Amino acid sequence: MASKIGVQKVPGLEIASIRQFIAGILLVSFFMLKGQKLPTKKEFLWLTMMAVFLFVSANGIATVALKTIPSGMGALISALYPLSVVIIERLFFRNTRITSITFIGLLLGIGGIAVVFYDNAFHNRQQGYTWGVILSLIAMLGWSIGTIILSRSKSKMNAYYATGWEMLISSLILMIMLFISGDSMPVSQIPLQSWGAVAYLIIASNLITFAAFIYTMKHLEPAVAALYAYINPIVAILAGSMIMDEKLTWKIIVGSVITLIGVFLVNQSLKKQKEAVTVASDADAM
Repeated sequence: MASKIGVQKVPGLEIASIRQFIAGILLVSFFMLKGQKLPTKKEFLWLTMMAVFLFVSANGIATVALKTIPSGMGALISALYPLSVVIIERLFFRNTRITSITFIGLLLGIGGIAVVFYDNAFHNRQQGYTWGVILSLIAMLGWSIGTIILSRSKSKMNAYYATGWEMLISSLILMIMLFISGDSMPVSQIPLQSWGAVAYLIIASNLITFAAFIYTMKHLEPAVAALYAYINPIVAILAGSMIMDEKLTWKIIVGSVITLIGVFLVNQSLKKQKEAVTVASDADAM
């Protein structure tokens, strides 16, 4: 919702680039003052790749999309990432089985989004709504690919320090994209409302939330760490409705519930598959 407020009068790429630049500078400076060394050439290339998937795509493009779609819709589409991870893992790595529960979850997830999309797309839709949905889906896929790469990475860099570099690198890429688009606003003309949204995003999202996300990925089971995927859309939909007067209908509520049930089923099926693999490995070891 804060991103939605930010892009009301300022281009999405500009909001995203400013946000990532300031947050990246803060994180990188903090860790370098604590003695962290500059990344090697190999590490820098890896950081650049992660910056493209996790921040240019999953954040920058998603912010642009919010210009034409409700904040709740953007959050709901981002919650589909566990579903896309399953499909990508199955297609390219063959290490995930599509069980009946997984299949039902995938159908429900996609079907729920279709219900929400239909309600908005054909009834008083905002201009550019379909394009905003497409951009959100691209952003979600970028996050999915990034998390798969991250889970398979053997990088020994401090995760928080690496995140700072990814934010900083992504901000430079976003600035280049903004320059090429020709749709920029002089910094001096950015309204106070947008600066307030940027300040909130830097503190609450880039610093606190990303730190919490990395911590949960390190210390909790994936199924527990992924709980935010169910809660985030609910908060965004309710907050958008109350604060920004975004339309909230029964179709949107029902479609959102269907989608989240689908995501839950997919996560449960993945959890059972991993538990089965663990049990089999323990049995082999005995």
